[in-house]
Amino acid sequence: MAKRSSLSIRIVEGKNLPAKDITGSSDPYCIVKVDNEPIIRRDDVIGKVCLTRDTLATHPKGFSGWAHLTEVDPDEEVQGEIHLRLEVVPGPRARRLRCSVLEARDLAPKDRNGASDPFVRVRYNGRTQETSIVKKSCYPRWNETFEFELEEGATEALCVEAWDWDLVSRNDFLGKVIFNVQRLWATQQEEGWFRLQPDQSKSRRGEGSLGSLQLEVRLRDETVLPSGCYQPLVRLLCCEVKLGTQGPGQLIPLIEETTSTECRQDVATNLLKLFLGQGLAKDFLDLLFQLELGRTSEANTLFRSNSLASKSMESFLKVAGMRYLHGVLGPIIDRVFEEKKYVELDPSKVEVKDVGCSGLHRPQTEAEVLEQSAQTLRTHLGALLSALSRSVRACPAVVRATFRQLFRRVRERFPSAQHENVPFIAVTSFLCLRFFSPAIMAPKLFHLRERHADARTSRTLLLLAKAVQNVGNMDTPASRAKEAWMEPLQPTVRQGVAQLKDFITKLVDIEEKEELDLQRALSLQAPPVKEGPLFIHRTKGKGHLMSSFKKLHFSLTTEALSFAKTPSSKKSALVKLANIRAAEKVEEKSFGSSHVMQVIYEDDAGTPQTVYLQCKCVNELNQWLSALRKVSISNPGLLGSYHPGVFRGDKWSCCHQKDKSDLGCDKTRSRVTLQEWNDPLDHDLEAQLIYRHLLGVEAALREKHRELSAGTGAGSVRMGPGEAPEDPLAQLLQVLQDLQEAHSSSPAGSRPSGLNRPLALQT
Repeated sequence: MAKRSSLSIRIVEGKNLPAKDITGSSDPYCIVKVDNEPIIRRDDVIGKVCLTRDTLATHPKGFSGWAHLTEVDPDEEVQGEIHLRLEVVPGPRARRLRCSVLEARDLAPKDRNGASDPFVRVRYNGRTQETSIVKKSCYPRWNETFEFELEEGATEALCVEAWDWDLVSRNDFLGKVIFNVQRLWATQQEEGWFRLQPDQSKSRRGEGSLGSLQLEVRLRDETVLPSGCYQPLVRLLCCEVKLGTQGPGQLIPLIEETTSTECRQDVATNLLKLFLGQGLAKDFLDLLFQLELGRTSEANTLFRSNSLASKSMESFLKVAGMRYLHGVLGPIIDRVFEEKKYVELDPSKVEVKDVGCSGLHRPQTEAEVLEQSAQTLRTHLGALLSALSRSVRACPAVVRATFRQLFRRVRERFPSAQHENVPFIAVTSFLCLRFFSPAIMAPKLFHLRERHADARTSRTLLLLAKAVQNVGNMDTPASRAKEAWMEPLQPTVRQGVAQLKDFITKLVDIEEKEELDLQRALSLQAPPVKEGPLFIHRTKGKGHLMSSFKKLHFSLTTEALSFAKTPSSKKSALVKLANIRAAEKVEEKSFGSSHVMQVIYEDDAGTPQTVYLQCKCVNELNQWLSALRKVSISNPGLLGSYHPGVFRGDKWSCCHQKDKSDLGCDKTRSRVTLQEWNDPLDHDLEAQLIYRHLLGVEAALREKHRELSAGTGAGSVRMGPGEAPEDPLAQLLQVLQDLQEAHSSSPAGSRPSGLNRPLALQT
């Protein structure tokens, strides 16, 4: 049994933000901090929203709404933990309180050098004692002990404060921990790591004076049972899919019927991943195609709703086809971003002043802007269609086979000549309208770009996406009538329709043997989990670190982390996957950059080694760390601690320890990862999420069972030991009861530590 926690955050918009620039406005962006993870800020801070785990727990379906920004006080921006030992010991006259300040980790860097000069102040009963100052460290070790006289029945608390010492300015507050001395009387001793808390004694500005953020945040904690507990549920669902529309129970239609629109996307994704893990994704989608076709009478409404079929197919394309999408769209999207041309086809929106001059003296006319824009879009659309036409063999076999099933089912349902284009439109409704077009409009969300496009580039991408939609709609009169100003693209669109139909004909022309051969060939390869340029820090002499680094192209697969001079050059393995022991951040002061990570591994001789890699931004850093942790999560010998600094000279830069083999001064975060489209399938988690959803609609399923069994005289669903009901819906209800009992009888998972650790969003 395991505990799985996930946190999803969507920052929608802001309002009433104060102006920070001389122009009378601001250029706002948000920084997300979880558990007070350090973020270096060099811009003007407007305010923050802070949500604790307890706050999110009161919204089981997620928090959605506007939250007021509050001011950011340095005394509240604390992070890290402190290691203390507290004891009540005998004294010459009375019992004494002994406080041993051992060490701290992950303290906030308050100085320009990326570190702090921390010391600890211990206060009790009017007396104050201080530790020595540890210079330039966020991971200090003191090992100092203080004693205070205790009075029987005393109620005053013991306060332990961490401070950053400054020579010329006031000391910076790093956090505090407060202890109930009465409790110590009872326990006599307490030792552990304690999270530093902020000082919230100051008065605050009125709510709303700094503006607000609209947020959608959901925290989900799941207790996942052993695999065997979910096997009856998995077998039952798989049996239904294998039987298809001929099955007696038709559980999949019932699940769709009882699933609200609000949670249909999540349910579709969970089911799709479950069946992918069982090798039944194609069969599951084929069943959904048949169900949708069975209730559709008008060809022009096919797959246009947010049905379970549509949502499942969207998830399938993201999971199985994202790398294919990158190969086709990536170069076109990069070209649009690099050119940064002003493009506009709508005469009512043309702004000549934004374009500049066509010659040395004369500004461009509106007609010239429109013609130049049309030519730019024709070029991009033509390049995209050409890339698509050449990509048949690059498309994953399972995607091609699924589209083959869709094409055949639609052609069987609408066989007449007047519906000749309907099978093609069915394919493009997913490939173009629900996959390619959204990726063109929002390339960052599909990991095609690191940043969102600016206003000018966004408009170009939107117009290109509209053109792709027109091609996907097979250039129907209805699509042309919506926006007449798209007419200049019609020659390219008409040519694109012919290209697209030819592409789809070849795409779905795949037989079972070819599908299996392609899948077998793919299984022999190790596809990249993540790849891209990184800077590798080099060493000099006997492992001495230098500040220099070299840019190389890195590729992470399920076998190794490799590098090459260019993406097309021959790769050399740097670290075998099985040898990775940790992947963690490096503190900023080590290399003068906050975007450096370290991969700790063992070489072939079993000797510990570390390679330092620099990313170009914090988002890329987190993506690489997440990818490395996911592929090595099952490795034996993963480290529990590490050094966030480097061993330079004769000591570690983080904690100043002189033993190079020291275990480490900070804990590793091997299970802290990002949720990505290419995550390895977690079969038990998907089964648990499906169970959780079905449990929520159990009442509706029981009511449906009563309706279906009213004429058969069937009684209660509950069966005796070793017995199983015959009809699938009754079996499902029985399985839900069994799983509910398994959860009830399992040891209650302890709540995650740090219940009030904040999720902070700063603008």
